[in-house]
Amino acid sequence: MSINRVILIVLDSVGIGELPDANLYNDEGSNTLGNIAKLYPDLHIPNLIEMGLGNIDPSNLLKKTNHPTAAYGKANEQSSGKDTTTGHWEICGLILEKPFPTFPDGFPKEFMDRFEAAIGCKTIGNIVGSGTVVINDYGDEHLAKKAPIVYTSADSVFQVAMHEDIFPIDRQYEICQIARDLLKDEYEVGRVIARPFMGTSGNYTRTSRRKDFSLLPPDTILDAIENANKEVFSIGKIVDIFAGKGITKYVKTANNEEGIKETIKAIESNPASLIFTNLVDFDMLFGHRRDVPGYAKSLMEFDKYLPEITDKMKDTDLLIITADHGNDPSAPGNDHTREYIPILTYGKSVKQGQNIGIRNTFADISSTIAEALQINYKSPGKSYYSEIQA
Repeated sequence: MSINRVILIVLDSVGIGELPDANLYNDEGSNTLGNIAKLYPDLHIPNLIEMGLGNIDPSNLLKKTNHPTAAYGKANEQSSGKDTTTGHWEICGLILEKPFPTFPDGFPKEFMDRFEAAIGCKTIGNIVGSGTVVINDYGDEHLAKKAPIVYTSADSVFQVAMHEDIFPIDRQYEICQIARDLLKDEYEVGRVIARPFMGTSGNYTRTSRRKDFSLLPPDTILDAIENANKEVFSIGKIVDIFAGKGITKYVKTANNEEGIKETIKAIESNPASLIFTNLVDFDMLFGHRRDVPGYAKSLMEFDKYLPEITDKMKDTDLLIITADHGNDPSAPGNDHTREYIPILTYGKSVKQGQNIGIRNTFADISSTIAEALQINYKSPGKSYYSEIQA
């Protein structure tokens, strides 16, 4: 049976066990799914279990099934680092030899001096932090000094939070473009992000006018699909991760539930050859904040919607559920964790219960998509499509 459409869902940060080189990242013992299952006994994800999620790693406490409805396996990361951009790019066929830089102590004074000179005002912050916490910690000072709040995270990002009453949105975007232009060489982060907010003391909230200024990737499977005159429809932050390259239509979402509902809507009505969704809440709200119960409940929320996703699929659809890195909420610190990513592949044409094993690179997913859609694309990965055909 020919495949007309692939639905690729990235459960952001849902890793499944430490990689062989995890010691290089101080991530020994990390296992996002395994440790959640151990620490949250009430984890109930029957639909993912039915697909075979628990069968991927026999050593963890996730339930196993004798008759998985999907093909299952996991993939090693060949790129250096454990960044969101790095993981997504490798899924789509790009292996990076060196990681994007991160700044766990904030950005060096030399760079901040140049940035402040270029934008014509001082900044405050320059810390590692969560955006919702940062605006409440620094919001009053920001209003008093009219100084942009600069912060970063475990990702390779330069984020600037500004109140829309102090800095009009066009000026916010201009400031972030200046940062993007300056962040070169050893400072070349994956993304610069404008983080507008509104509100008053003690009640600051982000607005919907976030904008990402990402590095432009080389060609990926997304470009190959577009070059074949087919559509790539992205949901969530995918369009930002790829700087819009290779994406023909997109919709941004505020949270996992909105992303899931937009994915279901797209399956029902969008003829795109690739529907590409990122569900970020696992990472942003629970992984970085080391919230095991919150992470578990978020997994259960996704699982609740999974039957609706599969029921809407056509016979010629292929569903791939995976991740981009780990973010073990039981690990020390608040960084991503260097882990394998799970791969579940489901559809009418898929051999149920097929174990695709340990894939050498995330890029095997791009090769599989290319073969399934009959797209001419040379990926560093190896397709597993022939292994799973029923």
